[in-house]
Amino acid sequence: MQVDHLLRLDRLDLSLVWGDEVLLGQEIGGVTATDLEDPARFLQPGEVVLSGLVWWTRDGDPAKTDRFVSALRDAGAVALLAGEETHGEVPVELADACREHRIALVAVPAHTSFRAITEAVYVRQWGELSRRPTDHHALPENVRVDLDRVLEGGASAGVLLERAFAHLGTPACYLLTGSGRTLARTSAAGELPARRAAEALRGTRGMTVRVDADDTAFDAWHLHLPEGNEVPPRVLHEIAELLGRHRRRLDRRRKERRQAYEELMALVGAAYGEVNGVENALGSCALPATGPYTVVVASLEPAGERTDGVAALTEALSHLPSAVFAVAERPGGEAMAVLAHEDGGEPDVRAVLGEVWPLLHACRPKAALHAGVGGPVGAPADLGRALTQARYALAAARTTAPAAALVAGLEDLRGLETLLAGIPTDVRTVYRDTVLGPLLQDDRASHAVLLETLEVFLRENCSWARTSEALHLHVNTVHYRIERIESLTGRDLSRLDHRLDLRAALLCR
Repeated sequence: MQVDHLLRLDRLDLSLVWGDEVLLGQEIGGVTATDLEDPARFLQPGEVVLSGLVWWTRDGDPAKTDRFVSALRDAGAVALLAGEETHGEVPVELADACREHRIALVAVPAHTSFRAITEAVYVRQWGELSRRPTDHHALPENVRVDLDRVLEGGASAGVLLERAFAHLGTPACYLLTGSGRTLARTSAAGELPARRAAEALRGTRGMTVRVDADDTAFDAWHLHLPEGNEVPPRVLHEIAELLGRHRRRLDRRRKERRQAYEELMALVGAAYGEVNGVENALGSCALPATGPYTVVVASLEPAGERTDGVAALTEALSHLPSAVFAVAERPGGEAMAVLAHEDGGEPDVRAVLGEVWPLLHACRPKAALHAGVGGPVGAPADLGRALTQARYALAAARTTAPAAALVAGLEDLRGLETLLAGIPTDVRTVYRDTVLGPLLQDDRASHAVLLETLEVFLRENCSWARTSEALHLHVNTVHYRIERIESLTGRDLSRLDHRLDLRAALLCR
């Protein structure tokens, strides 16, 4: 494992402060966590060093920082991973020292534990080691032969999990996704709600091993033992490697269906969709020919890898009971899904996704994750209408929480601002310029003052007294400004419809 491999792991959310291509290409031989001012005697060549920077102070001696970094260089450390929790950021002084001594410097956000980084390194190293030819295995020979046989026979993850732990007395063990969805569990493991499962993955109790696969932070698999001392670590890693083989098979099947999914989304999104084409595409995606259907659209910013948005939406919808769906990427990077509800049931998709969304966002805390849910429709011909509704709801979610995570449905379009958010930007711009007219045509300070007065006047329900008080003006001055606004815009602010016109135009800015 190389230093830049750590930076690519979405679930760690690390960011590079300084380091060139040569330094980032160095192999990681181990991990050491320390907050000693002089950690040299505890370091080994090839290690990455984790430090919470407790030893550093803002008013301290710069030479102390230089001694710490030079000790890393002399010991042969390949990188310093500095925690941001203690000081809120990585000190510039530390970055300068790392640049001088040529030590790659990586920032660790407060929400990422050092334990997660350590496990990421050693799980990757174990995966690489376990794929090398060897005569030595932690699992007994008869167990390995049995697991290989049932794996080749297409056994489910649940069967694999139960058989893998049978010779150990079948301890409680879960196969979980990052958002806490239970994929499989042994017979000794009780039901685990998604929220509690997600907390367990990020907690300190038990043992958790990530299953190595071509995945994202949203759809990664994790083996979790609540009582970690019941199973030897090497056995757990070998079981994780076996489940990785199972996961890669499932991923290959999903990739085979990707083109069919993309064709369905293109047909649903076409301006003049052909009903027969949509019906045929539904069949190709193994979706029923009749509804009810629900359309969901999601966005992830920053997107990261191309498949991240699709992976996030797929994982979220997998929490829904009794629903089959197809997910693909739309032009522009949005992920889109068509759901068909089995047995004619129509679960409250908006409500279920609202519960799951915070768990999903915890997988990538710095990302803005939004989704819009359309209303249920009964026929393939109505899917285009459902898509329009979902995109309006998505725009409302982005407007309400632009830098956070939110799911919105049609029932969330409760105000003029959220309603206008779904209108295309170019249409909003034309409407704004038409209604506000001369107030936007130049940069004169007087027009900026008039715009401010209009906003306050409408906000105060057209009360002259409250507006003058809010702006610290004489009421006559407010009267003069409003008359000037009416003259420039051609609107009469004593009329409700004209007030609404101006309010909508202001919201379109």
